[in-house]
Amino acid sequence: MRVVFPHPWNVSPEEAAAIQQRLARQVVRENAVGLEFARYVAGVDVGFVGDTARAAVVVCELPSLRPVAHSLAQVPVSFPYIPGLLAFREGPAVLAALETLELWPDVFIFDAQGIAHPRRLGLASHMGVVLDWPSIGCAKSRLVGQFSMPPAERGAWTPLTDGQECIGAVLRTQANAEPLFISIGHRVNLETAVELVLRCTRRYRLPETSRLAHTLASRGTLPSDVLQGRLL
Repeated sequence: MRVVFPHPWNVSPEEAAAIQQRLARQVVRENAVGLEFARYVAGVDVGFVGDTARAAVVVCELPSLRPVAHSLAQVPVSFPYIPGLLAFREGPAVLAALETLELWPDVFIFDAQGIAHPRRLGLASHMGVVLDWPSIGCAKSRLVGQFSMPPAERGAWTPLTDGQECIGAVLRTQANAEPLFISIGHRVNLETAVELVLRCTRRYRLPETSRLAHTLASRGTLPSDVLQGRLL
């Protein structure tokens, strides 16, 4: 793991917002070279046990979605819960989990916002810029922006906008299911972000990468059948 844009994490809320504004200018909204041939996609999720953040990363192989690597880290939380600044609570744990990851993916899908954020730097964009690596935001709810509900069929999506700017896609990953909020993290365009999330989605609303990372973050381990290549 290589941190390209390091910064302090134990800062005041005002300093944190200033860091976000600075890093947001580094976000690249176009695809990294070769991303269309992505073979490994990693889901990232962060849970909390008291005052400890538990970050989980699960790498899956495309197109089978077989999990091939995973890591878990627990880090004491030092930053308060402030909407819009959650990366400062979760980021150190994510970096700690990535330190021990044995197989580096082509792209990360975060259970978090990307540029669909008031300062255009949710956790997915924040980590993408810090690592200078392709990343996607795949959130279960909206943080900012307006949208019209997409048609009911799988794969349908409508723009998520903030003023005149398109900041994401409101995507049906399953017919008639509640949509997900997909946004550019870093070095991925919106169309590719939507395509990769759909490629990682099987019979559930959430992509398998996110479901497996959530399981690992919640339980502290992956079930044996998952480790043997059988998805939940």
